[in-house]
Amino acid sequence: MKKLSTRTLILCAIFAALTAVFSQIAIPLPMVPINLAMLAVFIAGGVLGPWAGALSQVVYVLLGAIGLPVFSQFTGGLGIIVGPTGGYIAGYVVAAMITGLTVQKWCSPLPLALGMAAGLAACYALGTAWFMVATGSALGAALMTCVVPFLIGDAVKIAVAAALSPRLRRELVLRHG
Repeated sequence: MKKLSTRTLILCAIFAALTAVFSQIAIPLPMVPINLAMLAVFIAGGVLGPWAGALSQVVYVLLGAIGLPVFSQFTGGLGIIVGPTGGYIAGYVVAAMITGLTVQKWCSPLPLALGMAAGLAACYALGTAWFMVATGSALGAALMTCVVPFLIGDAVKIAVAAALSPRLRRELVLRHG
């Protein structure tokens, strides 16, 4: 990993803030809220690449860990991270990194969408495993609570992020180095 420029660090902060804002645009559900955070995660990876994209999400997670209300429904603190949905929040880092690895090779919508889907699958796997441990749920029940209700919405987020990311990457990263 090369040294990060001031510009890249500022972009990481902006994408951490974007994730915090998108986390608040939510439909509250009993166990796992539906929100736009994954859209920000996908765009962060698609624009910043693997290392800076993941760093932006590490910043987001750390801000929430110290108690800032950046998680869904203006929550924060370690209790959220170690709670039932904490694995999905940690999965944001992995999803941004996988998306970013894709954009390093192919910066066009279809391959990027596939990379985002791979990142989402990793986030789902980490989050669902964590949810099962935290709640004692069986795999089928966890999938019905934490994955199935989100598939269509996450597919839409992938489509939007895959369409926006290449242009944003050209304007924010490649053009200005």
